[in-house]
Amino acid sequence: MGLGILNDTKLLHVPGTATVLDDEARLQEENTVHDPNLKYDFTGKIILVPQPSNDPNDPLNWPLWRRDLILLTLSLLSVIASTLSPLLAADTLSLSLYFGRTFTDVALLTGYHLLGVGVAGFLFVPSARVWGKRHLFLLGTIVLVFSTAWAGASNHNYKSLLWARIFQGVALAPFEALVNASVGDLYHVHQRGKRMALSNLALFGGAFFTPVLVGKISHSLGWQWTFYFVAIFSGALLPVVIFFVPETAFKRSAHLNTDTATTGVEHQRPENGVELGENERHSQVAETETLRDSEKWEGETDIPGVGDNLGPPPKVSWAKSLLPFNGRKTNDRYLNLLLRPFPLFFHPGILWACLIQGTLIGWTVMIGIVLAAIMLGPPLFFGEVETGYMYTGAFIGALLGFVIAGVVSDWSASYLTRLNRGIYEPEFRIVLVIPQLIFGCAGLYGFGITSNNTWKYGWFWPDFFFALEVMGMVLGAVASALYIVDAHREISVEAFTCLLVFKNIFSFGLTWSSYNWLVVHGIKPVFMAIASVQVVICLLSVPMYIFGKKNRSFIARHNIFFRVSDKVADTLTFWEKRY
Repeated sequence: MGLGILNDTKLLHVPGTATVLDDEARLQEENTVHDPNLKYDFTGKIILVPQPSNDPNDPLNWPLWRRDLILLTLSLLSVIASTLSPLLAADTLSLSLYFGRTFTDVALLTGYHLLGVGVAGFLFVPSARVWGKRHLFLLGTIVLVFSTAWAGASNHNYKSLLWARIFQGVALAPFEALVNASVGDLYHVHQRGKRMALSNLALFGGAFFTPVLVGKISHSLGWQWTFYFVAIFSGALLPVVIFFVPETAFKRSAHLNTDTATTGVEHQRPENGVELGENERHSQVAETETLRDSEKWEGETDIPGVGDNLGPPPKVSWAKSLLPFNGRKTNDRYLNLLLRPFPLFFHPGILWACLIQGTLIGWTVMIGIVLAAIMLGPPLFFGEVETGYMYTGAFIGALLGFVIAGVVSDWSASYLTRLNRGIYEPEFRIVLVIPQLIFGCAGLYGFGITSNNTWKYGWFWPDFFFALEVMGMVLGAVASALYIVDAHREISVEAFTCLLVFKNIFSFGLTWSSYNWLVVHGIKPVFMAIASVQVVICLLSVPMYIFGKKNRSFIARHNIFFRVSDKVADTLTFWEKRY
């Protein structure tokens, strides 16, 4: 058992497990030296995982500043696109009066927006697997520009605004579904923590600053200008996406994916009956040719000319890199990939990630929906400006969550890796759920207690606990995203589809029922219940940490999740082989 994680006895190398640090004690014990066939970072101590190819078009070979520029651009667009989800939170009362609609009808302007994100993400992700992510980032930015301009011009037409909100969900979908996966494309394992925290801050943290401004903008210029400003800023970033965000997906030779590859088949026990230890098995890995399982997740094959004797291909010209498509990234068919996320909801690791990230995001959406109604009455009598200012706490919480995640994620993983003698396990990322449990659940309990009695607690304490809840949400989002990328990178795009669909459908359901829950049961009982549910969900991380490696081994040996969906896809396309 390595630091509480049960070892696997079936595979020489379990996908996700990687020798990241050349621990000197381990090297001496195993009578081995630094492997000259492996590539290291500039210190010579950290093994690059995955291994970069010799292809100059491999994103892992690009200068770090260029990769960071790509991620920064996508993060800025994520900030702008994600502002659309809570954009109307501060205007609930004024829009209800403007359109002559109920609070629930106004909440559904957000609900259907989230539904649009979920449906579009489900359709877009297979396209990203087949043709890459660039064309979807371009499409998302273009739709973002025209849909926000459309919303601003809707005026008194509620149905027009509703449809514009749905298309805004379509625009947001590529950024919610694919930016985190792009971190896996662009960076090695030891570089991902801070970048994943940044991308999650962009997706979630930036959205909480929006209502702070929206309340004042709506009051001064009208709610239409909140959409016009998004259209202006996204339009300004469109040329940056066109010229400076190339394709990040890369079909790398299987033997270079040292984190996702399985080595050989089930290993044999020694003749003396003694089971090989973790270090001995990893020593065998270094001496054994890395092989892929006969059942590949995405039909990948070794690519001649990438790291082989044929030499690397020529570097793609800058002009050609501007094309929205640059070839297929997998041999799998679109329909097969479209259906694959459905069975993944039964995948223990991905179901855990959906719950850890999706439920707390849903509770955050719920707070945003009901916040105006809670603060509307006596003694506060908050209007749109004051309600918008309440999101200051949420924004500060998102920033603090980003800082904690950025500092703790890589540090804790490196520290545990050193304790584990240089061997990295993706389950080390689950440690981030501890602060999520502390801050997120405390925030839910505290918000329920204080917002139930604003006569006693005023506006500050609900806002304070809202900040804690958002802090926990960011930590959970980073923990689940890092675990998926590190433990199941070969299916990370499908996994992020599951996360996107789950959290948006869950949040959409909450927009229907939130007001009724509060009216029927009261503020405090509702938040006590959902906080307790969140505690139970966080505690699921304990068995996930202990049995995670065995789960990864089982999945690698038995591709059970895609067999049913692939059979259905093959049945539906029986007349053709490929398209």
